[in-house]
Amino acid sequence: MNPENNYIEINKSSWNNRTEAHINSEFYDVDGFLKGKNSLNNIELNLLGDLKGKSVLHLQCHFGQDTISLSRLGADVTGIDLSDKAVESAQKLANDTNSNAQFICTDVYDLPNHLDKQFDIVFTSYGTIGWLPDLDQWAKVISHFLKPNGKLVFVEFHPVVWMFDDNFETVGYRYFNSGAIVETESGTYADRNADITQSYVMWNHGLSEVMNSLIKNGLEINSLDEFDYSPYNCFNGTVEFEPKKYRIAHLEDKIPMVYSVVATKKND
Repeated sequence: MNPENNYIEINKSSWNNRTEAHINSEFYDVDGFLKGKNSLNNIELNLLGDLKGKSVLHLQCHFGQDTISLSRLGADVTGIDLSDKAVESAQKLANDTNSNAQFICTDVYDLPNHLDKQFDIVFTSYGTIGWLPDLDQWAKVISHFLKPNGKLVFVEFHPVVWMFDDNFETVGYRYFNSGAIVETESGTYADRNADITQSYVMWNHGLSEVMNSLIKNGLEINSLDEFDYSPYNCFNGTVEFEPKKYRIAHLEDKIPMVYSVVATKKND
């Protein structure tokens, strides 16, 4: 079996395998979420703005915390994810929190076959595009689901981060997309001691690849920002220098760790 040809099956299994450990982890703090905590970070909240009455499509939503957080802010939200276990958990979480968020289990590229609607905002964040081989197809899906003058809000870990080994000691990977990266891990970023092992297939995507895919598919770039921290403590060797702001201790503020893009669909 060629992992690159079967990446959807492999990655679906990988995320199904992680879901329970993530739900039970301190990282995701489901107990706090059930009590009303909003899971979104300041970076994306500042870009999203007032969501009251807005329709939002949330791509690669995992088990739905950010999707439900968007609905708590007044949006009409549909979340989609590849993992059926994650989507089942998202639907349960929505029921438990009396959220009207809707969820669909599908691969991003196949979404047009499962949903017939356009949205004011498409939102996707943190650890999403690395699971996708073709960003042109990704941007095409985003454009398809945006209303004219609708906007994409995208926040992602910076491609410089993915150049390093797990301990940020050596440059082990190419910045640019040079094909599938196939690896196996024990544990998971949300609980490194979790008794799970999974294989996965990923791709690195440089900033120019991201920007050009959006431009090519009729989106106008409104802003591109880079941040020298991660709002998540999901890497090895971090230090929290301000609340919810983490850097790699020995790299300090020297590398970008997150970037954000806002883009608007042109009204042709």
